Amino acid sequence: MLLLNDHLKARFGCKVYKIALNGNFTCPNRDGTLGTGGCIFCSAGGSGEFASDPALSVSDQIEEGKALLKDKIGDRECKYIAYFQAYTGTYAPIGRLKALYTEAVEHPDIVALSIATRPDCLSDEVLELLSRINDIKPVWVELGLQTIHERTADYIRRGYGLNVYDEAVKKLSDRGIEVITHVILGLPGESLSDMTETVKYVCNSPVSGIKLQLLHVLKGTDLAREYEEGRVRVLSEDEYIDILKECVKIIPERIVIHRLTGDGDKKLLIAPLWSADKKHVRNRIQKEVLNYGDGK
Repeated sequence: MLLLNDHLKARFGCKVYKIALNGNFTCPNRDGTLGTGGCIFCSAGGSGEFASDPALSVSDQIEEGKALLKDKIGDRECKYIAYFQAYTGTYAPIGRLKALYTEAVEHPDIVALSIATRPDCLSDEVLELLSRINDIKPVWVELGLQTIHERTADYIRRGYGLNVYDEAVKKLSDRGIEVITHVILGLPGESLSDMTETVKYVCNSPVSGIKLQLLHVLKGTDLAREYEEGRVRVLSEDEYIDILKECVKIIPERIVIHRLTGDGDKKLLIAPLWSADKKHVRNRIQKEVLNYGDGK
């Protein structure tokens, strides 16, 4: 299997860290275009709780991110990926997108641009802009698919059909833009078979990377209300490890594994609480899923 850290070191010749940026975007599933509540699991921060202050310029956000990582990095050589994480990173006027993306890739310490977005927010104009930026530095587009099953997609209020995802992946890959697909494990009502079918589907499409994310229940979401009413259960730690084992078996070597779990903001996390012990969870994944010794 090909893990992100190994891939980045081989590709860029040093350790590479992501800096989460906030472009002050919104989402068509929040501004009334498709809906106002967002996806059922999405926090008020649009999954960007770890991103920087949108009041800062992109350059200042990058410098702030570098400063936060300084104690961890020390004097080692490293580079950075500019990651527009919060909300829908292609959902803005084209002039504003051009200014944000250009400022990010022009920073000398940035080696790639990563943009989290929805597949229904990739107009031809946006695709052309991404192609031009991709000629300067690599562009990764991260698509929040979560599941291929329409019943679940309707439940989580994803707001687009599977055909929209397929079309977006084709258009991006045809332009040489790398696609990373997000999949959530543990969505309500989904069996192990449902989850592995989603992973298989993603791996049979022309994507370059995949993120496997544990479902978190966060304060202020509609999912939280359903959880507190007893209508939703979350995965136990053992269940999640077992599911990961089956999913990893499916992923071919050509696809980079960008994530095998996820971090819910501890201030917002309602469940599963075991996921807050990040070091313990990572060690179990290393030992039991990746078979890397004792995980230390």
